[in-house]
Amino acid sequence: MEQQLPSPSSLLITRRKSELIVPAITTPREIKHLSDIDDRDGLRFHISNLFFYEYNPSMEGVDPTKVIKDGLSKTLVFYYPLTGRLIKGPNGKLMVNCNGEGILFTDAYANVELEMLGEFIKPPCPYLEDLLYNVPSSDGIIDCPLMLIQVTRFSCGGFALAVRVNHIMCDAFGLVLFLNAVTDFVKFKAFSPSILPVWQRDILNARPSPCITCKHSEFEEEIESTNAWLTMEKELIQRSFFFGEEEIEAIRDQVPQIHRSSGRFELLTSFLWKHRTISLNLNPEEIVRMTYFITIREKFEHLKIPNGYYGNAFAFPTAVTKAGFLTSYPLTYALELIKKAKNQVNEEYFRSMVDLMVIKGRPGITQSWNFGISNTFHVGFDKVDFGWGEPKYGGPVRADSFFSFFVACKNNKGKKGILVTINLPPKAMEIFEDVIYKLTLNVKKLSKL
Repeated sequence: MEQQLPSPSSLLITRRKSELIVPAITTPREIKHLSDIDDRDGLRFHISNLFFYEYNPSMEGVDPTKVIKDGLSKTLVFYYPLTGRLIKGPNGKLMVNCNGEGILFTDAYANVELEMLGEFIKPPCPYLEDLLYNVPSSDGIIDCPLMLIQVTRFSCGGFALAVRVNHIMCDAFGLVLFLNAVTDFVKFKAFSPSILPVWQRDILNARPSPCITCKHSEFEEEIESTNAWLTMEKELIQRSFFFGEEEIEAIRDQVPQIHRSSGRFELLTSFLWKHRTISLNLNPEEIVRMTYFITIREKFEHLKIPNGYYGNAFAFPTAVTKAGFLTSYPLTYALELIKKAKNQVNEEYFRSMVDLMVIKGRPGITQSWNFGISNTFHVGFDKVDFGWGEPKYGGPVRADSFFSFFVACKNNKGKKGILVTINLPPKAMEIFEDVIYKLTLNVKKLSKL
């Protein structure tokens, strides 16, 4: 029997007036330059994450709103660019005016117990607008707050922390660095973050003489296919699917022995790309793509990303093929394409990618029948602990357009696995859900043997 959502009449959110949180002490007033990775048109939007914490008897009498506000104020002394505002510089390039105006904070109370929300705390969470109030005129890019946080206390003593940040300022790893710095102050009563933040955005700029030296399929756009997707985009619905060890092994059984040592994320991505494409029922001659976001932190020998770097630091190689090949060939075909795309990301490829963005005016990633995966499984969203323990769920809220994400999550039996959120039109979603159902059914049969 499906769990029923609390009705709008039974879920009442009471909010105090939103306020600006500023650094605990005066911070430098200056202009900070962004990297050429940060300053892409494709990152000029806000990303939202939700964290749910259960009641903890050891924290009885501690107000999460108060201690998190205090922790934020102390953390922003070190992360003071986040309290600034974006401004336009030469050639439309964005910069950060570190004016110390602050980040937005909302204190809220829900009249239900956290347990009432059940599995709906996971993406696509239908309560995002309740748990993350969109303060009027706060979601722009220029001269708007760069971060918005809402703490919502539940009647049981648990609470939700919602965070929205301008993607230009940081990626998932950068956001977790910031949140863990807050936990240093809240949980450990520290005097400074255990990992000090590093700006140094210039290390990810284009070379003095930009030069495109590699092929970059991630920027190849086909107008007709893009228009077809944009038309379909208006009717997308969203579902999440859980893949534990058993489901991954069931996928692994679909490839020959020589490929069974492949990583679980590569196997899962291959499976999703193939069956998502089948579900869309495309013309066999249609060109389809798979874009996989790869962090470059600790990846290259000569390009040293400092430990506390909280800017955007990733590449997005793209596999390309015809829909007919992808859907009719064995799963190994998709797997090899994805491995090839990922393996091409070396330092020269990355430098060439940054140079291309500067030379061609910060183009966006191709949308033409693309499927993008951002793997946040090891980012640490599920480990952010303010003293109440690890979150019941922590991570991204919803997928966007053709982009999906992997997030670390436990199912209703307490088993940890990979949660994937997918967008598809209704008919395609029915076909895709049937594939997942059959995979799950097969797992249940094997478990009984």
